[in-house]
Amino acid sequence: MRLPQSLLLLAAAGSAAQASSDKPARPRGLGPEFAKFYEDSTTFTCISNPSIKIPFSAVNDDYCDCPDGSDEPGTSACAHISRNSPLTVADRPRNSDLDTALALPGFYCKNKGHRPSYVPFQRINDGICDYEQCCDGSDEWARVGGTKCEDRCKEIGKQWRKQEEHNQKSMTAALRKKKDLLVDAGRQQQEIKDHIAILEAELQGAELKEQNLEADLQLAQEQDRKVVRTGNGKGKGKVNALANLAKGRVDELRTALVDVRRQRDETRERVKELEDILAKFKVEYNPNFNDEGVKRAVRSYEDYAAREQGTEGANDAADRDLDEIAKADGEESGVNWEHWENAEDGCNEPDLVYKLAAYLPPSLVSFIEDKVISARSFLEENGILAKADEDSSSESKAVTQAREALEAAQASVKTLKNKLRDQRADLEKEYGAASIFRALKGVCISQDAGEYTYEHCFLESTKQNQRKGSNSVSMGKFSHIGTTSMEEVNEAGEVVNVEKMIIQYDRGQSCWNGPSRSTKVILECGEENKILKTAEEEKCVYSMLVTSPAACAGGEEEGNVAPRSKDEL
Repeated sequence: MRLPQSLLLLAAAGSAAQASSDKPARPRGLGPEFAKFYEDSTTFTCISNPSIKIPFSAVNDDYCDCPDGSDEPGTSACAHISRNSPLTVADRPRNSDLDTALALPGFYCKNKGHRPSYVPFQRINDGICDYEQCCDGSDEWARVGGTKCEDRCKEIGKQWRKQEEHNQKSMTAALRKKKDLLVDAGRQQQEIKDHIAILEAELQGAELKEQNLEADLQLAQEQDRKVVRTGNGKGKGKVNALANLAKGRVDELRTALVDVRRQRDETRERVKELEDILAKFKVEYNPNFNDEGVKRAVRSYEDYAAREQGTEGANDAADRDLDEIAKADGEESGVNWEHWENAEDGCNEPDLVYKLAAYLPPSLVSFIEDKVISARSFLEENGILAKADEDSSSESKAVTQAREALEAAQASVKTLKNKLRDQRADLEKEYGAASIFRALKGVCISQDAGEYTYEHCFLESTKQNQRKGSNSVSMGKFSHIGTTSMEEVNEAGEVVNVEKMIIQYDRGQSCWNGPSRSTKVILECGEENKILKTAEEEKCVYSMLVTSPAACAGGEEEGNVAPRSKDEL
């Protein structure tokens, strides 16, 4: 005969209840993750010291039996035991009785309607309601001194969730801003790399130009010293070349002179013929003939004849000079060009050229003096000769120009090398993870505090400015980016060490009878770049607490955002 289904369900429920009753209830103050160590309802084994066993009735009897305090999860009997063991895990022998560290994190508060948490054992039944960790008031179960802590988890949980939502939105905004900073920093870094590539190319071209100009200078100097030979191989030096040029020019002028004299003589013959005709006309014309035109012509001829009588013989000296000029070289009054063509090096060539007129016949000097001056100016302007007022040992204009061009190229190479050095140094400089602080370099924030305004310019300087007046004191110049270990109180109320990013500023204005000012800027994650607090930790040594999106965890790679800690914002 089969039992009704309702009876079967009741039987199953009874069996489950009996099975559950075999396990003891979780002791007061014990977190669910440690429940497995308390399943034996008759004997308790110390968690970190399994060689020590006590009756289960000794659990939470307000007496510390276990060296690790695991038998008192709900009292303060083992509060004297440190959370940190004097031996590291690697140093401790397994199952060693020497382990005196607390095995439990604290008194567990269920905090229904909020988040469960642990309270340090020292705060159990101390007469104070620790609502920050234990909003349900269960840590004061003994009501010491009549203290009764009501359950405020619903209200506190609601406020916490609201704040958590705000924090989450702020974190999302901060990470969004951090992403923008990373993009900007990446762009700036790429610009520096591109600039380095451009500078390297420019430097390569400038160095090649410098080499070419060095070769040009050497060539100009060599040409300045080079022996200049005439066309027939006779003579050496600039004077020889100039003598050769002058000889050719004088020959051209002499040929032109002979031609002009021929034309002049022909013209004189025609003039003489016309004069004879007019003289005969004057003698033979009829003075009684009443023709005014004829009379004026006769009178004009008489005036002309009178003027010519005073100049007869006046051109004889000029003709003699022209005869001398027309003589071929080598004749008695000609130019001895062989003297100049065979001149030896080592003589003061410019002086000889400038005094060339002293070696010419007097008749030739007056005729070609302007030509010599013009030629000398041409030679000076083109660097063949030094100017007359310059030392004979000075370099030519061609060498000077080549030297100046080389010096300008060398200065350009030096400038490019300095720029390239600075850009490479900047590229290697520490700017934080993914060079994020490149995007913040030079961004300044300030905080009013009493009579002063404190200013922080990222990666540049920190200052203390008087709010009334213009006095400003340097609190340090940028030194480096690093980290520091700081003590903070965690959710369990324990003091723990955490790593914080810092920016160090040194070499500030010296204090009177003290060191140079310095500032340690401690960075925390925040939606805005903001100074929260400035303090003088010791004489002329300052600390600034600053929030910035750049200090938030994650975001360096797209999609790689680290989870936010509860107290990060």
